[in-house]
Amino acid sequence: MRTAARRLAGLAAFLALWEAAARSGLVDPVVLPPPSLVLARFAGLLGDAEFLRDAVATLLAWLITLLLAAGIGTAIGLLLGSVRPLRLVTAPIIEFLRPLPTVALIPLAVLVLGSGAQAKITLATFASVWPILFNTMYALGEIDRGLLDTARVFRTPRTRLVGAVILPGIAPFVLTGIRLSAGIGLIVLVSTEFLAGSSVGVGWFVYHRGSMSLSMDVVLAGTVFVGLAGYLVNLALLAAQRRWLGWAATGGAV
Repeated sequence: MRTAARRLAGLAAFLALWEAAARSGLVDPVVLPPPSLVLARFAGLLGDAEFLRDAVATLLAWLITLLLAAGIGTAIGLLLGSVRPLRLVTAPIIEFLRPLPTVALIPLAVLVLGSGAQAKITLATFASVWPILFNTMYALGEIDRGLLDTARVFRTPRTRLVGAVILPGIAPFVLTGIRLSAGIGLIVLVSTEFLAGSSVGVGWFVYHRGSMSLSMDVVLAGTVFVGLAGYLVNLALLAAQRRWLGWAATGGAV
């Protein structure tokens, strides 16, 4: 409770300073509208049918991105973490691809895939897969070798070994990777919608209704929605991790 109260106090202080700076003329209210105006605009957007359509499109693409990233990252992480020669052979390729800035790939993706949902989901999945992949690889190295050796001594079937030892052992790390990937995927999706000229999505809505008409309150209201969505999903994943994997220490490596 104290931690939550301190966070709320910090947020309230930040909003109060922002409001005072905008109202006093310290900053141009056209460029940085006061939070009271931004929050009012945000509340209005929740009743805007066009915004809700774009919000649903972004959230649906986000869900698809997370499912794809979780499946691809976990599968490749298990493969590379289990087969050392393959991991060594593919290491240069992975180290080359991982640092690539996803935003820089937007023109290539639009050229190849167009400006529709395929491009933004592909880019977001590419950016989101790395935390899951590396956390899965790291988790395999952290599994208690004594448990594996005991299972092998008792000739435990491979499927049972995977289900009873390996998957429970890597689950906390994989879920931590998914939590990290959720924020990354949402940022890339909205950025691609904004920069690639997509015809639907929160990024497109902000660009079309906000930036084109210089309505910064709309831009910031859309930002509030994206930030709130990311925060709530992170809280939900963290609660699921504590509820279902409370027996394991939360950890991970990126």
